[in-house]
Amino acid sequence: MQLIDAHCHFDFPQFDGRREAELEQARSLGLRRLVIPGVRRPDWDRVRDTALAHNGLFYCLGIHPWFVDEHSEEDLSELRRRLAARPERCVAIGECGLDRLKGSLEVQWPWFNSQVALADEFDMPLVIHSVKTHDEVHSLLNRRQWAGRALIHGFSGSFQQAVKLVDLGCFIGVGGVITHPRARKTRDAIARLPLEALVLETDAPDMAPEGVPQGQNSPRYLPDILKVLAEIRGDTPEQLAPVLLDNVFRLYGWSGADIGE
Repeated sequence: MQLIDAHCHFDFPQFDGRREAELEQARSLGLRRLVIPGVRRPDWDRVRDTALAHNGLFYCLGIHPWFVDEHSEEDLSELRRRLAARPERCVAIGECGLDRLKGSLEVQWPWFNSQVALADEFDMPLVIHSVKTHDEVHSLLNRRQWAGRALIHGFSGSFQQAVKLVDLGCFIGVGGVITHPRARKTRDAIARLPLEALVLETDAPDMAPEGVPQGQNSPRYLPDILKVLAEIRGDTPEQLAPVLLDNVFRLYGWSGADIGE
């Protein structure tokens, strides 16, 4: 099986000194590509450099809703400047979005809207952080007549919310949350959605699967997430893997060229 981790904070200090070992182990389990989201301007160079230092790693640039207070309009201008240069292996804008549990939605809203506008301008996909704001995210995208591609990262919501987002062209990120039996609503949604709308991710080192200590998640656990996904959908990992691979290729606009690149 060939797997892609569509959202992994592989630049975070938790991986310092062990990135090669982590990648080697994950690759032995089927990992072929990994995408690192950017969350704040001071980290953008580190995100880029981490991706470019390893084969099969790609990255995004964006401003996360948790960190909007650290940024200014000049940072949005810098984001636009970098994206306009079409940097090597930069595949999306994000992580951006809304979070009802941290900060002010009123403050976060214009930052999210600006990054959606950049995605429109440069015809790039979005990586969206949405915590208890799925309806608001849908409203903004719908009002802008969104016709692009987006990943609703770390989805934790209802089937009805997911369907509305999928109908707008969004992919639903499937991560460690589905491995927790208590996440019944999310597991039910993921079990019922079209397989063509799902994308695997770890969000490592966060969003740890069942049995993995918080903060110690890793791309090597991607096959475990796939296994649980197969169980709750009544399929086998071997049946799901090729479709999930195609999904993430469509999300990030990759061709069918050598997946190992």
